[in-house]
Amino acid sequence: MRFDLSPLYRSTVGFERLANLLENTGGVEPTPNWPPYNVERSSQGSYRIVMALPGFSPEELELVQQENVLTITGKREAKAEDVEVLHRGIVAGTFRKTFHLAEYVKVKDAKFEAGLLTVELEREVPEALRPRRIDITAGTKPSPQIEGSQAA
Repeated sequence: MRFDLSPLYRSTVGFERLANLLENTGGVEPTPNWPPYNVERSSQGSYRIVMALPGFSPEELELVQQENVLTITGKREAKAEDVEVLHRGIVAGTFRKTFHLAEYVKVKDAKFEAGLLTVELEREVPEALRPRRIDITAGTKPSPQIEGSQAA
């Protein structure tokens, strides 16, 4: 299903990226459910991605942020086993998960503990773009003075 976004282009300025994302979602394949993850808001402007990665080690994981896209990749080689596996519920392979971040959202920290990858994100809006309060002064208009004359 395709949407006509031309009215959006006519009435907005600077939202081309959002419109492009909306246009491109029609042709995107559904995302796999593995690995499972949560996206949490810890406070205003602070976010956290928690991803369950049992069997992975930190050396098998890669996090890359390029502009507003965070890509998490896991590469794990299947090991030769000396037993016959009757059911494989623990995935032994690779994955690639992509997250589109809002403007000014940056990765602050990443930890891997007990099979959970935790990525801390924070929105850092530059000082020049933050709202600022402007004081209003109540001024009185000075009366005009003519040179050489004195006020009575």
